[in-house]
Amino acid sequence: MITYVERRPGEERDCGRIWAFSDGRAGNARQAEALAAALSPQAEALHLGPRAPWRWAAPRVLPFALHAFGSGYASRLDTTPDIAIGCGRQAALATRLAGQRGARTVQILDPRIDPRHWDLVVVPEHDALRGDNVLVLRGSLHPVDDAWLAAARDAHPEIGALPGPRIAVLLGGDSRHGRFDVAAFTALADRLDAIVARDGGSLLLTGSRRTSPEVRDAIRSRYAGRAGSVWADDRDGANPYAGMLGWADRIVCSSDSVNMLSEACATQAPVFVFAPGPLDGAPQRFVEGLLADGRARPFEAGLPAFDVTPLRETARIAAEVRARLRL
Repeated sequence: MITYVERRPGEERDCGRIWAFSDGRAGNARQAEALAAALSPQAEALHLGPRAPWRWAAPRVLPFALHAFGSGYASRLDTTPDIAIGCGRQAALATRLAGQRGARTVQILDPRIDPRHWDLVVVPEHDALRGDNVLVLRGSLHPVDDAWLAAARDAHPEIGALPGPRIAVLLGGDSRHGRFDVAAFTALADRLDAIVARDGGSLLLTGSRRTSPEVRDAIRSRYAGRAGSVWADDRDGANPYAGMLGWADRIVCSSDSVNMLSEACATQAPVFVFAPGPLDGAPQRFVEGLLADGRARPFEAGLPAFDVTPLRETARIAAEVRARLRL
């Protein structure tokens, strides 16, 4: 199954036809589509749903793999794109199939097989994969830059009208690397409330895909009608996440989400990392790097302002792709 996502029209660049593949999960789709859009505003996003047995084996190519995504994708390959960009294991199969038809291929995240199956592979530096065709970035790819933040402010003037300092609070959830449960949320909320009581300002809270139902309920129960902006899930309407980033004077982010931390660190706001307990693996290495170079600080009793340089890797990686593929 394939879902096609329409791209906004814009000035065509010199990269030709670009497809951005993902399984539709927010983190994967955002990375593939951000890189594709940085190469061409005309890039097309395709959300893929492969069938068994190919889904189980992806990105390895089993017999008749051309049928993994149904007849729609197979027929689309009759007009192969110039560049196929994928993020995630399922998308890695789609980019390989496009590559067999002549597309230049860029795979985001470690595909767990030899990276030479693609023209380029893009991985975060906290992953171990390296190679001649491997591009390494800090954090994750995303669309956050000055233009994106300005558009977010324009779309959410109600957030800009709130008293400052506006504190955006980005909440993750449990993962194999660590936990973020109701107890962790309560500890964070107690500190935030004390800061606002002392210093004034507005809280802007948003959950994420991994936020548990229990934490979502706790967010809504504690802050509905009290905080400047609260989004726990779709019951609260459209997520004002972009507006929160655009208007934030400070950002507090739970330590478990590399994607949210990457986007927070792409703003002009100081970022504070809340770590409720032990964290291991790739997220911990990424957090340690942010703290070591001063782009983020640990969340303590206060949220002091400090000078920042936005961390924006998407434009750099897009330039590397252009150079490596001689676009």
